[in-house]
Amino acid sequence: MAPPRPKTQKGRIDLQEIKKLVELIERSPISDFELVEKDLRIRISKNGSSPASSQAIHAPVAIPMPVSASPVAAPATLTAQAPESSSLKIVDVKSPMVGTFYRAPAPDAEPYVRVGDMVEPGKVLCIVEAMKLMNELECEVKGRIVEILVENAQPVEFGQVLIRVDVGAAQ
Repeated sequence: MAPPRPKTQKGRIDLQEIKKLVELIERSPISDFELVEKDLRIRISKNGSSPASSQAIHAPVAIPMPVSASPVAAPATLTAQAPESSSLKIVDVKSPMVGTFYRAPAPDAEPYVRVGDMVEPGKVLCIVEAMKLMNELECEVKGRIVEILVENAQPVEFGQVLIRVDVGAAQ
């Protein structure tokens, strides 16, 4: 089965179609996929290589993982861990893409969250920038931030744990 082709309209990319394409490729044995059509170029790589690192790009490009075109919100990937003690139930917030991690919306702004903060679903935790798109990662659970594992402006990989949330603290 051929992967669906993302639809474009007046220079805009249908991100839902790209997300479907990424999901399809994630389930397949394909490690790299590239689509070039007129002024559109989409490259998806399971190994995290970035097309920007290997060559200059002059056409609009979709980033290698599902994202939002505006700073609305890319879903953070969550994984439950075994409790480290009887009262802790840790959930890892993982990066949904390769990019650069930012704790605040601007260099002079307060961070979205700090260790010890209580968070609820929908609360913005951080930004992962990928190819000039700022993608806000929202919390999907209620709990307390127990660890921030990445420094501001540090590159991150797909699936890398960024923040740990204790959901046991919310009970």
